[in-house]
Amino acid sequence: MLMQALMKATPDNSALLIVGDIDQLPSVGPGQVLADIIGSGVVPVVRLIEVFRQAAASRIIVNAHRAESGPDARSHLARERHDFYFVPAEDPETAVQRILELVKTRIPKRFGLNPIRDIQVLCPMQRGGVGARSLNIELQAALNPTGERKVERFGWTFAPADKVMQIENDYDKEIYNGDIGYIDDVDPEAGELTASFDGRSVTYGFGELDTLVPAYAATIHKSQGSEYPAVVIPVMTQHYTMLQRNLLYTGITRGKRLVVLVGQKKAIAIAVRNVSGRRRWSKLEEWLKLGALRLRPPWVTA
Repeated sequence: MLMQALMKATPDNSALLIVGDIDQLPSVGPGQVLADIIGSGVVPVVRLIEVFRQAAASRIIVNAHRAESGPDARSHLARERHDFYFVPAEDPETAVQRILELVKTRIPKRFGLNPIRDIQVLCPMQRGGVGARSLNIELQAALNPTGERKVERFGWTFAPADKVMQIENDYDKEIYNGDIGYIDDVDPEAGELTASFDGRSVTYGFGELDTLVPAYAATIHKSQGSEYPAVVIPVMTQHYTMLQRNLLYTGITRGKRLVVLVGQKKAIAIAVRNVSGRRRWSKLEEWLKLGALRLRPPWVTA
């Protein structure tokens, strides 16, 4: 729908330059516009593959390229230092404790980052002991223990200073799916919660809190389009159904200053090898090819 609206708004006599990363997860909505445009072969494509000297100093960028390049990368990802780390954890219970320690103590102490505002835990999936839902509960208890001024709604507890995410578009409030904010106040008497999103105060009635969830941990899918000073990514074999190369690549590239993988080397190897994913059935590539044939002058052969 977004691409359709863009094309309708683009004058016929103008040029359109599309910049994107084909190696990331596909869009949350249906379709695979960028992949289909490239796959059609009817549009000029330039792929940037060289890592320049400034970027080469970043282990985040280097390891992201290694993950994207395939199976040979898996033996290199764990050995880097500087802004990219691997912390081993052979079972979910150990992984949870390592993540809590990293977010609450080790990363803030070593890198001077705020554990709530600067560090984002990104998970392959919601479910499981090392999934986003379970980790949100653990991280909330560790980073922002709730006092009396709190509200419990829709399976979550909300309190001042909590990091939260909007999970539905709200055009009246001008808050959109994936936006992250911080709770300023909870007023039980008024039945209202106030949160700040990019410095703008937004008020929710308690009955509207089904559109908010704690955001200490989120899925990698939800993080698409966002960046964070530091990301911590659990990579465990219990995430087997979601371990894919583009998911790992997308998670790694969310970090600006620091990326820490927590888990098993075997799980990283599974993700790097797995390029299958779920096939998306789209007619766009076919339509682009047909359109190019119709526009081809009759004296030009295939």
